[in-house]
Amino acid sequence: MNAAFLLTALMQGLAFAGLGCGIYLSLRIFKIPDITTDGSYTLGGVVTAIGLTAGVHPLLSMCLAVLCGMLAGACSGIIHTKLKVNALLAGILVMTALYSVHLILLGRPNLPLIDTPGFLHDLPFGSALSKTLLSLLASLLLLLGILHYLLRSDFGIAMRATGNNEAMARAMGINTDTMKVTGLALANGCIALSGSLITRYQGFADVNMGIGIVISGLGAVMIGETLFRKGGGRSILRQLLALATGCILFRMAIALALSAGVDPNYLRLITSLIVLTIVAIGQYRQPAAP
Repeated sequence: MNAAFLLTALMQGLAFAGLGCGIYLSLRIFKIPDITTDGSYTLGGVVTAIGLTAGVHPLLSMCLAVLCGMLAGACSGIIHTKLKVNALLAGILVMTALYSVHLILLGRPNLPLIDTPGFLHDLPFGSALSKTLLSLLASLLLLLGILHYLLRSDFGIAMRATGNNEAMARAMGINTDTMKVTGLALANGCIALSGSLITRYQGFADVNMGIGIVISGLGAVMIGETLFRKGGGRSILRQLLALATGCILFRMAIALALSAGVDPNYLRLITSLIVLTIVAIGQYRQPAAP
């Protein structure tokens, strides 16, 4: 693998870290398999592309993408908690509806970004590549910092309590429905951020860019958990760092497969096999029950 391929995989891993954080919040904190992921990821890219082509500042476009992703997650949470619809079905319903929303917003299947500025284009130093790398790294550090602060706060503890034991959390006076709606909103906001960064990086938004993306996010989460399982406790900071590392390593694995000459048509098959391998390794590494 040459240096250019390695750098591309690194930048994609940094951009995908938001996806890993979102899946961590929904699947690990709340134990909810949220399929809204596919739709909110694309929504983040679509909103970013529309904003950039309309002349909106890149940072503001990214913030709007995150807010739209949070709205999508909140819709899934409300359908699940207020209408008592199964969480998996609620996510599927919102994801399906979002596909039409994407087509309506774009007006066509894809939208290229031509001569649009980057997030740090105003910096008086550095090449376009270094500015892109710096912007991705800054976005990741900011996201990890916010999540670390939030999950260690009283509100974050209430969210974690809801995921661990909903009945006990309700008995303690926690509004578990509010926690779920807020948690899914935060999760999909993180995922929309990832879609926004990837769109900015690859230079276009496509209505199909989120299909099956949940598998990639799950694989990244499980890589981080498998590597960081032993030693050092289970602190929030350690788990978040594991997520970021897992996202980068997962993209490295995909890049390695492509650089080895694997047909791109087999990419989703390779992705599924990688995730399956990680799951199997994780199962074998678990201590046997007494």
